[in-house]
Amino acid sequence: MRKFMFTTVAAVLGLSAPAFAQSVSPAQPSQPQGAKPARDPNEIVCERQQQLGSRLASERVCKTRAEWAEERRTQRMDVDKAQMQRDLSH
Repeated sequence: MRKFMFTTVAAVLGLSAPAFAQSVSPAQPSQPQGAKPARDPNEIVCERQQQLGSRLASERVCKTRAEWAEERRTQRMDVDKAQMQRDLSH
C-alpha cells in the first residue's frame, strides 16, 4: 500500500513540476528577493545637517545621490587614511 502511494505521489509531482515551473516563472528578469529597484543617481535629495557647536541650529543641504555617495566615499577614505597613519606612527 505504501509503495503504491509513494509511486502515485512521485508520478503526480513529476508530471506537474514542469507545468508548475512554467506557470511560476517570471516574465521579467529575476531580481533577488528584497532587492530594491535602482535609484536615479541624478535625483536630488535634501538632508538636515546640524551645525557644530549648536544644539538647535541646522541647515538644509541638497545634493544629488551621486554627490552624496562621493562625499561619503571621500570621508571614508579620509578616516581610513588617518587610521593608517596613526597605526604607522607607533
